[in-house]
Amino acid sequence: MDAAGHEPVLMDEVLRTLALQSGESVVDCTAGRGGHAAQMAQRIGPDGHLILVDLDPENLQFATERVAPTGLGVVGWQHSFSEVPRALRNFDPKPNALLADLGVASTHLDRPERGFSFREEGPLDMRLAAGESLTPTTRAASGEPATAGDLVAVLPERELADLIKTWGEDPFARRIARAIVEAREVEPIRTTTALAEIVRRAYGARARDSRMHPATRTFMALRIAVNDELGALERLLDALPRASDWLAPEARVAMISFHSLEDRLIKRAFASLVRSGQAVDLTRGGLVASEEEAKRNPRARSARLRVVQLTESTS
Repeated sequence: MDAAGHEPVLMDEVLRTLALQSGESVVDCTAGRGGHAAQMAQRIGPDGHLILVDLDPENLQFATERVAPTGLGVVGWQHSFSEVPRALRNFDPKPNALLADLGVASTHLDRPERGFSFREEGPLDMRLAAGESLTPTTRAASGEPATAGDLVAVLPERELADLIKTWGEDPFARRIARAIVEAREVEPIRTTTALAEIVRRAYGARARDSRMHPATRTFMALRIAVNDELGALERLLDALPRASDWLAPEARVAMISFHSLEDRLIKRAFASLVRSGQAVDLTRGGLVASEEEAKRNPRARSARLRVVQLTESTS
């Protein structure tokens, strides 16, 4: 863990495969606490340009201030990374490299008030761009994104089960959904620990044999739904065949996934670019954390890095 409260994963692998040069332009689509950005800033130097993108305004400000002393040009955008292709169309110079680290920042997981962790009590929030605390009705009327608590409170049992099955890949999704509906009929489910206990009870004796906490997949599914994470990723990937509109020629594109749903989308999109002659695969099969890094940083164990270099035929 560094002074920023978050240890970026696969740092050496990212820097090696992106092969950044002095004066280049780079976009970090998920700036977080600026760990990757700080190292990339050193590679591109004071003549380079760095674009930092993040939904969380606090993390974005921290990351921007962290790299500002390097003297290079820094731009901070509070956006979903799905907006990056549109935002970059009029940006000059076009980025030579793009990084998207799809993991959740440790500062989210480690702060109970953000509602991402089932290990400490907090509100069922899970929004990456946390706003004011509004009621579900007020949030819907104002266009604010739903919280995990909203979904748990209102989704029908079948939709809850489908959500947990599809995005959490939990084999006990229907049992969990039924337990949630039965519990909320007695009293509202307001906290992370309350939901985690409901899921644990739904697992029954199987909870003792589970390698991970029984609530892990349910919480992941809710987080993905709340933040439209897979939808945002698909929109970013869909823009790559037209990368000449928003990236420099022969730009390198690096993406770090943390679960199979993300990795499948990235793998398919990159493979399609390679088959059509629009990209070259720089990390066949992807790169994973070294044994040393996995021991030092458990959150790196599920990370996989895939990198492609776009060709001049990308249009």
